Formats: sequence, structure tokens, C-alpha cells
Amino acid sequence: MAEFTVKKGEVNQVNVIELSGYLDAHTAPALEAAFDELINEKKFKVVVNFEHLNYISSAGLGVFMAYVETMRENKGDIKFCCLKSEVYNIFNLLGFPVLYDFFETLDEAVRKFNSEQA
Repeated sequence: MAEFTVKKGEVNQVNVIELSGYLDAHTAPALEAAFDELINEKKFKVVVNFEHLNYISSAGLGVFMAYVETMRENKGDIKFCCLKSEVYNIFNLLGFPVLYDFFETLDEAVRKFNSEQA
């Protein structure tokens, strides 16, 4: 089975989920668990860092669709950063840039959340 890890952290009151490896139907439950934990902790502002993610399948994309409404209903959101071009191309092909904010760096994504609070 392909390697996959999910790490959670926080930067300036914004929750960061770092993904690495391969996100597919077999590994998606680990990402779902991370989102469930954040929701249970009432943490709704999330940046997903894709710097070390090499592959994403439709099952992986579905995780974000499943959770974005809950985040937005609670004055939060899911923002994406640091995508490799081959991963971004999958998101782009399916129209995600219309629905989500994408950033080159983690700092840019965190700043966007903090500027929205002002």
C-alpha cells in the first residue's frame, strides 16, 4: 500500500493539515479523521499543505467536498497551499479553483485567513 501521512499543527490561530505521500480511497479515512477532530474541537479555519503530497485520487478530492460546507457554515474555510503542478492540475481539471483558494505558500494562506478576520 502507498505511504500516506497526515500531520496537524497551527500557525497564527489557523489549523494546518500537512499531507504527504498518496491520497486515495485507502488513505482518505486518515484525512477524514483529521477533519473530524478539528470539527469536534470547533476549529474551522484550515489550510491544507500539499508540499509533500505526490498523488491525489477522486476519493481524496471528495474528502474536501465533504467538509468544506461545515467549515464555511462555522465562519471558517479550507484553503490549499504548496501544491506540486501535477496535483494542482487534478484540482484545476475538476474546477476546484472556482470553489477554493489556492496559495503558493503556507504563509500566504494563513495571512488570507487573518486578513478576513479584520
